Amino acid sequence: MSQLPSALWLTVSPYLKKFDQRLLCHLSKRVSVARWEYMQSIDEPCCLDVVIDLLHEYLQGYYGHANQRVHLVGHGLSGIVGWLYTQRYPQHVRSLTLLSVGVNPSINWHAHYYALRQLLPCSREIVLAQMVRMLFGSRSCDITRALIHMLAQDLDSGLALHSLVDCQKIQAAKIQPPLFVCQGEHDAVVDPAERWQSLLLKPDDQVWTCPEGHHFFQFDRPRLVESKLLNYWQQVEQLETTSVIPALLKH
Repeated sequence: MSQLPSALWLTVSPYLKKFDQRLLCHLSKRVSVARWEYMQSIDEPCCLDVVIDLLHEYLQGYYGHANQRVHLVGHGLSGIVGWLYTQRYPQHVRSLTLLSVGVNPSINWHAHYYALRQLLPCSREIVLAQMVRMLFGSRSCDITRALIHMLAQDLDSGLALHSLVDCQKIQAAKIQPPLFVCQGEHDAVVDPAERWQSLLLKPDDQVWTCPEGHHFFQFDRPRLVESKLLNYWQQVEQLETTSVIPALLKH
């Protein structure tokens, strides 16, 4: 049996990966989880095709020889990368879990930030403070300042779909592998969960809303999110088993 991790956590926003760490620590005690990271260099253009090609190269190199599919997981822009990868290479994905990704993938927190920058006649720091309240809820002054710094780093140095002069458009599309959509109850960035219904057509597709959660709900509720992820992966694997057995009996 292959010893490769059964799940792969995608990270294309390295300055924000701390918000995933609690959940990954809990998950790693129950299942084998790997993390794939992409760091945008200063001289590189912000091109999602490059990221998807690098992810495919990684999966082919580590999982291709074992003929093993993997559960992909990603938050925000990392989830969008996973979604686009799954559209292109469904044969390599066992399931896809999206955290804080709306049915319109172009609308992320970066898009909200640049919209506020154009609308509000105030400093960048004030706009980022507003984004902290939107993404995390009410926080202390010290924590707010730390979060402003992290968001600024992500805007300045991380992979991005948008800027002050341009906003990329991404078309929502259905995927073949099972899809699990997770979002916070009080997430002010992504679309309401009901808007996903047109893309959730398979019996193993699900949407879950985290009670009292904001955009980074996995940071505040890691135990609850861990439980939901593990249950979903188990359901997917059980459905695979029940579909394989009748096929074997026919032969």
